[in-house]
Amino acid sequence: MMLATYISEFPKNFKLAFPIMLGQLGHVLVGLVDNIMVGHLGAVPLATISLGNTLVFFALFIGIGFSFAITPLVAEAEGEQNFNRGRKVFQNGVVMCSLNGVILFVLIYFTKPILFYLNQPPSVVEVAFPYLNIVAFSLIPLMVFQAFKQFADGLSLTKYAMYATLIANVLNIVLNYFLIYGIWIFPRLEIEGVAISTLISRIVMLVLLIFILKSRATLKPYFSKLIQKVDVFIFKKLLSLGFPTALQMLFEGGIFTATVILAGTLGAEVQVANQIALNLASMTFVVAVGLGVTATIRVANQKGKKQFFDMKHIANSIFFQILLIEIVFAVIFIVFRNVLPEFYIQDEEVIRFAANLLIIAALFQISDGLQVGILGALRGLQDVIVPTFICFVAYWLIGFPVSYYFGQDQRLGESGIWLGLLTGLSASALMLYVRFYIVVRRHLKKS
Repeated sequence: MMLATYISEFPKNFKLAFPIMLGQLGHVLVGLVDNIMVGHLGAVPLATISLGNTLVFFALFIGIGFSFAITPLVAEAEGEQNFNRGRKVFQNGVVMCSLNGVILFVLIYFTKPILFYLNQPPSVVEVAFPYLNIVAFSLIPLMVFQAFKQFADGLSLTKYAMYATLIANVLNIVLNYFLIYGIWIFPRLEIEGVAISTLISRIVMLVLLIFILKSRATLKPYFSKLIQKVDVFIFKKLLSLGFPTALQMLFEGGIFTATVILAGTLGAEVQVANQIALNLASMTFVVAVGLGVTATIRVANQKGKKQFFDMKHIANSIFFQILLIEIVFAVIFIVFRNVLPEFYIQDEEVIRFAANLLIIAALFQISDGLQVGILGALRGLQDVIVPTFICFVAYWLIGFPVSYYFGQDQRLGESGIWLGLLTGLSASALMLYVRFYIVVRRHLKKS
């Protein structure tokens, strides 16, 4: 009976999650196209993109983490039917994200010389500087876009950000083609062409989303009365939710970055195999991300309505849906582990390494999907402090030591590195679910 009621929630969960999944997948594919296009220029340009994006990705984790605070607060206000509070959260969120964009741009601009101290080829670092300057500036419109996106997500209007994202992604690819190679009337800008395409597409993405949202009659009140000054209480609330969320993303992003570094110590073939397996896992991870955001929206909405039993039921339905989907992906990874790497490369040794990693990836993505879904539900409950500590312990006190110890060439090598990921993500999923159960039980007792 309980199983049937969970399954009955699947269509509504998927309807909210699908636009988010599609938008996330679009970003992954644009990154892939960027690499393919730049790869035709040679090894140095491709290395430049990879190195420059290392700094940018960490900035993105911070900025997007802060923006995630907007969604549960807007969803809760909608559940309470408190329009005025929802409007204040939205407008203060735009201010916060705008400031974050400027701060992140300044940080990258002035910290990029650190690349010289990462033991990278000087020729690569020098080419990375102009690329980084432009991409760093593009974080300003991207962070403002995030504010509008998370606001719309909080109102369960997830499809509008998807429209803007997909249009901008297509524009990005087209501009890349013209600006990288100097096609038609455009100059050949190579690496800088990628950066300029990114900047233009992010500005267009922001303008499109604002236009779409302002065109909806039901949303016009949110734009009609602009705040004259920052609401200190709401701004502090946004920061108190956003900062721990940013740390959660940094802790998880950091452990995956660490695997890239550890894989590099085992040789070029292992590093390439590691990148292939990570790329494949990232494509399936977008499903869990979409359902994780759905968990935030629906849990926060039920919290606002004070319907805590329904809230628990909806959250569990999302966790169960993630589990089923990730099991299907796991089976695909295991069955086609020798075939999937061939889409990337024809080197037999790399394919063998990647095939071994995909077996572990098949298992860890189940844990990874569950932990991101549970984190989303906890975010909807506005419980972020304890989950942040859980993420740190799981990834860096449990997962990373396993990766480091067993990832040595004389032990399990590349499989040992990913064994650490499996251990850390599984520990995270288990501890986060226990935390979710404790918090929900506390709410049920109060109601």
